[in-house]
Amino acid sequence: MRSEMRSPLSPPQVDAASFGRALFDPQSATPDGLTGPDGQTAPKRFNVYRNNVIVSLSEALGETFPAVKTLLGDDYFKALARAFVTAHPPASPVLIWYGAEFADFLSAFPPLQSYPYLGDVARLEWAWLQAYHAADEAALDPARLGDIDPQRLGDVRFTPHPAVHVVTSRWPVWTIARANRFEPDEVGAADLSEPQSVLITRPDMDVNVFLLRAGGAGFTLDLLQGHTLADAAGRAQEEDESFSLSDCLSDCLAAGAFSGLLLDE
Repeated sequence: MRSEMRSPLSPPQVDAASFGRALFDPQSATPDGLTGPDGQTAPKRFNVYRNNVIVSLSEALGETFPAVKTLLGDDYFKALARAFVTAHPPASPVLIWYGAEFADFLSAFPPLQSYPYLGDVARLEWAWLQAYHAADEAALDPARLGDIDPQRLGDVRFTPHPAVHVVTSRWPVWTIARANRFEPDEVGAADLSEPQSVLITRPDMDVNVFLLRAGGAGFTLDLLQGHTLADAAGRAQEEDESFSLSDCLSDCLAAGAFSGLLLDE
């Protein structure tokens, strides 16, 4: 005779919203109507289930933010992740999209105010994940610019590649991320007085991270937001006299930051 597999928890009469609130509030009692296989209220089973959910989400955060986890250490990260999970329940069942608010959470978390770069490290790691899972699309062939009348180049607008992101920081965010995730055996100590901005792309199979030149962050962001090449270059030159249009544009094109271009009529 085949035995019947029974669910450890049976919540047919439990309101979904109440169940969700109780699941992420360790102080909440077992929701009314939640019973075990014997038909009785099952607080121990619910607590086990609640803990498993929080642990799973905490582990997912560790997979998404390995550099932050390395910087904080396993024990501190676990405690911090638990605090984040209880304050920010997931809005989607897809775990790879969980953690969008983590960078802001780190920046605002009082005990971490002595480590102000952690939020930007998390922003870089989140952008890396978004790039990794972005839609596939061919990068713009730089040769297409050669087909445009040189007198009209300033009117060009670029279409952002689906995987492109720019992360700006007043801290050496890329050096810190490399040392604690990407190239831990090849990077020395970071100079915390050095601001860094990075361009993150995935024109093919692999995610690439590029350190941007002086003025490159604002220039690239303007192009990604639809400004013309002339407007973006002019603004970048005003903000940083060392800005080089040819170098920064070449960096964007070589990295695959764009998927197309338009020419204003």
